Amino acid sequence: MGWNWWACPAFCHLQSYLPQSTPAGLVGLRAEELVTLRGNGLGERQHGDRVYDYDVYNDLGDPDADQALARPSLGGKEFPAPRRCRTGRPRNAADPSAEKKTRDFYVPRDEEFSEVKQLTFSAKTLYSLFNTLIPSLGNVFVDADLGFHHFKTIDSLFSVGFEVPELSKEGFWNALLPRLFAGTGNVMRFEPPGALETGDKFFWMKDEEFARQTLAGLNPYCLQLVTVCITRSKLDPEIYGPPESAITTELIESEIGGIMTVKESIERKKLFILDYHDILLPFVSKVRELKGTTLYGSRTIFFLTPEGTLRPLAIELCRPPMDGKPEWKHVYRPCWNSTDCWLWRLAKAHVLAHDSGIHQLVSHWLRTHCATEPYIIATNRQLSVMHPIYRLLHPHFRYTMEINSLARESLINAGGIIESSFSPGKYSLEICSAAYDQLWRFDYEALPKDLIRRGMAVEDKNAPHGLKLTIEDYPFANDGLVLWDTIKEWVTDYVTHYYPEPDLVEADSELQAWWTEIRTKGHADKKNEPWWPQLETSNDLIEILTIIIWVASGHHASVNFGQYAFAGYFPNRPTITRIKMPNEDPTEEEWKFFLKKPEAVLLATFPSKLQATRVMAVLNVLSNHSPDEEYIGDEMERSWSDEPLIKAAFEKFSGRLKVLEGIIDERNANEELKNRSGAGVLPYELLKPHSKPGVTGQGVPNSISI
Repeated sequence: MGWNWWACPAFCHLQSYLPQSTPAGLVGLRAEELVTLRGNGLGERQHGDRVYDYDVYNDLGDPDADQALARPSLGGKEFPAPRRCRTGRPRNAADPSAEKKTRDFYVPRDEEFSEVKQLTFSAKTLYSLFNTLIPSLGNVFVDADLGFHHFKTIDSLFSVGFEVPELSKEGFWNALLPRLFAGTGNVMRFEPPGALETGDKFFWMKDEEFARQTLAGLNPYCLQLVTVCITRSKLDPEIYGPPESAITTELIESEIGGIMTVKESIERKKLFILDYHDILLPFVSKVRELKGTTLYGSRTIFFLTPEGTLRPLAIELCRPPMDGKPEWKHVYRPCWNSTDCWLWRLAKAHVLAHDSGIHQLVSHWLRTHCATEPYIIATNRQLSVMHPIYRLLHPHFRYTMEINSLARESLINAGGIIESSFSPGKYSLEICSAAYDQLWRFDYEALPKDLIRRGMAVEDKNAPHGLKLTIEDYPFANDGLVLWDTIKEWVTDYVTHYYPEPDLVEADSELQAWWTEIRTKGHADKKNEPWWPQLETSNDLIEILTIIIWVASGHHASVNFGQYAFAGYFPNRPTITRIKMPNEDPTEEEWKFFLKKPEAVLLATFPSKLQATRVMAVLNVLSNHSPDEEYIGDEMERSWSDEPLIKAAFEKFSGRLKVLEGIIDERNANEELKNRSGAGVLPYELLKPHSKPGVTGQGVPNSISI
């Protein structure tokens, strides 16, 4: 495609120009650059190309290796999803049999890890993890279904470890993965995760911690306000059974203890729900056909206490009519007798597995990694590197396409880590696609609108950030809104500098083509939705850019860098439940075994040794900050230093981010904020902007680079 003349430092340091204000000598170069990046639409893309394009393929299956790894090709009305291609395929091939089979996904060469990145800890670790370490664990634990027989065996993963004899390079793994290989030899031993180092070994069993983590944990995006007395499913009752929840008003009032009625608690905004019923129930029968896993639709109800903390009241687990059996649903409550207490613990394990799957597939992969790729492609296809909006966005797209290609090869692929170790199994990406179809909206990716949509906030001009939180001590929302406002103020200063006149946004041909392409090609399945923002004014542009930057930075950081801290000790967040509840159509023998050995049933419900250690190793690496990480507000784009107003705005932005760190420290030290401080409580630091390298549970990088 020719020499990267626009990538040289001298060219990149040029002044930014809007298309209509570009000096005559650069107009032709600008046009040539964009034509090159779009390609000619012919042939197949190979490594070394620098073409940005869309493709209808999102086939993560590998039927050539094993027919059991065949998967539907996601994309279109049946399985809507943002989609990307892979290399080695004739583009727009009419005959699928003509496609060359390869597991290697195409990444434009400008998006690949830099040479420096390739040599850093992070890149080497990822390749070694997926290609060597994970396969080796399958030989250590030959029986993939072997579980943990005692909790002390789980504890030994952190104290004693186990040998991985296939890893023969003496000292190599110790240097590459010091948190996994301590001492000498090839003994793999996990560092205790943050939640386990709080001094409370049994934190994971407690109802208050189960509830607290919905506000200050790994997946703070799913809790919703209850607004109706009886929750109803939207699914077809002819297929899935009666839509009414089994969690009745009488049951809730009994758990509240006569303090108020359900109607009063709803009016006073005291009831909240994790509702994974409708998104999971259509997959229950299919998932249950898979060996070694089960699934339910679930609802979990919480009550807001006078202290501002949440108390779980009830869990409903549902199975649709299947295998000739009628619908089964049961409600579990915190109890004061041994049998029901153990059933409650098991029900929580199932809900946590549901939350782990939704976190990984929806809050994390879909809403950050996956949805951001169309922004990257459209930006490179439609905005010249001289365009000021390209300059603003470019740092927030660093390495995302490369890291996503690694995910497609080893994490979300057929038989990969997600499918083999999370409850949805081989249907994981179908659930992700269903969530995209039913739930994803660009405008709701704005943090304030997301909070309002879930009933977690209402607009209030007199409140900080213009929002009044339904739960005042909501650590993710409180810290996130400061970061959101800081990003928006920076974007506002930047945009108003380049678009001082109201009509300049509509007159910018590149910008209009960029926004049109994001909507109609990048998110083609949603192109006709009425909720897409218009791009007519500076305020429209500010909101759009703030959403994109927030998703790539704050949103991703909040669901990624706490993965090992919260889920490294898997009883706190099991990724899969392997057996059904003991009281679901039990045989006499099954029920007697549960009554005799309830702890054994809980351990059998948890992931197997192979599943747990694979996930723990992956989460450890994915929670890691690379030594060359670029944190939000750290580095100024070179050309901005020549523009005093932009330089001053960036320095203000950087300064406000440093203030945010102090705010977070102060909040974590405030004993009145019981959702982020207290005995055995892990402080909430996921939105602290900066971090040292390693697994720290804090730090907000510019981009989705891990």
